[in-house]
Amino acid sequence: MNSNDRADAVAPVARAELFTEERSAEVVAASFAGTPDPRLRQVMTSLVRHLHDFVKDVDPTEEEWAAAIAFLTASGQKCDDVRQELVLLSDVLGVSMLVETINHRSGGTSTESTVLGPFHVVESPPRELGEDIALDGKGDRCLVTGRVTGPEGDPLAGAQVDVWQANEDGFYDVQQPGVQPERNLRGLFVTGDDGEFWFRSIVPRHYPIPVDGPVGQLLQATGRHPNRPAHMHFIVTAPGHRAVTTHLFVEDSPYIDSDAVFGVKDSLVRAFPTVDDPARAKELGLPNPFRSVHFDVRLLRDSSLSGRSVAPPGRDARRGPRPRR
Repeated sequence: MNSNDRADAVAPVARAELFTEERSAEVVAASFAGTPDPRLRQVMTSLVRHLHDFVKDVDPTEEEWAAAIAFLTASGQKCDDVRQELVLLSDVLGVSMLVETINHRSGGTSTESTVLGPFHVVESPPRELGEDIALDGKGDRCLVTGRVTGPEGDPLAGAQVDVWQANEDGFYDVQQPGVQPERNLRGLFVTGDDGEFWFRSIVPRHYPIPVDGPVGQLLQATGRHPNRPAHMHFIVTAPGHRAVTTHLFVEDSPYIDSDAVFGVKDSLVRAFPTVDDPARAKELGLPNPFRSVHFDVRLLRDSSLSGRSVAPPGRDARRGPRPRR
């Protein structure tokens, strides 16, 4: 057998399937078959299949696809230490709320979660119970009270209540450096033995999300408004329990039914009634009349968390008089 005969006898090497429009997703997904991490393999395979289905459904021109890439590029370039445009994009597409909802299915036994939002970008300063977080004294003054409990209503002492909100004009402190005091309308509180927390603030105001970037251009092009109803942000944590990121919405605020980021849930909407009581106002250090709201937070147990204390060292969570409701 000569050399040519031997070469002809070698078995042909199987070729991988080549890219075609009809089989594009299958061909690209197959390229991730050897991914060592099974979760990453699952995510990438699903992403490819859905993305290719989307492209085939929309049938974009090359110019349209280039515009889409430019939009994402501009969104990334808009991000900085106090602005996260990609989070904002996720918010207005409802993806942030969907991920939040999927990851915090509670069956009605805990406080419902909602989006983090793009402005939890600095640490809230530790504050004593009852402290005033409205550092500039501007706005419609408000008393906020609440109680953190476990799933059966048992009070959770030492729970951390992280709070932040916009000012009377609808801006967060990080949006107005040099205009608002640093850490204005932010506070980190620790519940007392009874699980209760309270602080003084202002009634939040509705406001538009930032519209000076690609996400604002998208909303304008699609005829959607950029507004969020008035709300306070909360992150509540306690040893041995699952943390919750949530909002407290003002019942009579505009845009309750059309939040630009789809964050409103009925269970998180509260009335902010007016209290006309000079003696009580004086006791609390608030003008009379003032507004008030009560917001209880119920957490699920989480056996995977350690029982470490969450109270900042050297702070007595029980300091400060307890407000009458």
